[in-house]
Amino acid sequence: MKFVDEARISVHAGKGGDGAVSFRREKYVPRGGPDGGDGGRGGSVYAVADRNVNTLIDYRYARLHRARDGEKGHGKQASGRSADDIRLRMPVGTVIVDRESGGIMGDLTADGQVALLAQGGRGGLGNVNFKSSVNRAPRRATPGGPGEHRELALELRVLADVGLLGLPNAGKSTFIRAVSSARPKVADYPFTTLHPSLGVVRVDVHRSYVVADIPGLIAGAAEGAGLGHQFLRHLARTRLLLHLVDVAPLDPGTDPARDARAIVAELRKYDERLYRKPRWLVFNKADLLPPGDAERAAQALVRRLRWKGPWFVVSALSGRGCREVCQAVMRHLEAGRR
Repeated sequence: MKFVDEARISVHAGKGGDGAVSFRREKYVPRGGPDGGDGGRGGSVYAVADRNVNTLIDYRYARLHRARDGEKGHGKQASGRSADDIRLRMPVGTVIVDRESGGIMGDLTADGQVALLAQGGRGGLGNVNFKSSVNRAPRRATPGGPGEHRELALELRVLADVGLLGLPNAGKSTFIRAVSSARPKVADYPFTTLHPSLGVVRVDVHRSYVVADIPGLIAGAAEGAGLGHQFLRHLARTRLLLHLVDVAPLDPGTDPARDARAIVAELRKYDERLYRKPRWLVFNKADLLPPGDAERAAQALVRRLRWKGPWFVVSALSGRGCREVCQAVMRHLEAGRR
């Protein structure tokens, strides 16, 4: 199924029912007095996180969600019936944004979490509420309150501990296949990854974490070039970024250091908070160089980049060095939790 991670919807809560103006009319009860009941509450619209829902594709086709109005009040002090609420099932990881104000209406990060999207109107008061010693026959009732209406933007952000960065064909999909059971498409041409892939990396029996692979970034991604910009939001929840760099590019005109700086620049232009996340360098495709040359090439790139953080040399194709990376990531995540 195509990965659908954005949608726009309109939600309309129900109007409250009007209060009733009514008087008792019973035999042998002269001047029975007011008995108009209150109106019912209008239906509200809620979002509910459901781990069994994986995409927002349903909301691409069903964009209008309207709750029913509350029922009007009746005589004999009978209140109108309140309308049922609407509960919209959404994937865990959905962020709901009010398109008019830009405010976040809900951030569904756990299964079963509920967010109010539009509040139903309150029911009006019947004339029984206005009787007094000086006004024994009030002919006054209040109308039901209006329901809220909002235009919303839905964004699905995958929930992963670690995110993979890199140019197209840097080997991100091969890396996630090597360290987890995820099986994204791998080929010898750019942009084989068209949607995010999630994999669970199991380091030990009770020690694991989730890694996310997004489409490769290119220069100008923050302005919309390529595919990766559409999915950069999925890295917002991660706690660590692994930046994969091709240590043995086949194209003679390719400069890995220049390409690495370009990716970092795109991160900064897209979101300063994403740029400031912890990031490690992973020099991939060491199997394409003679033994020892890959380590020396990586050290040269580290000096050119003036890199002070952790870095690793791996071959995702053969699995060399991948276990060491996974164990170091696990220790980093556990230290952060503590």
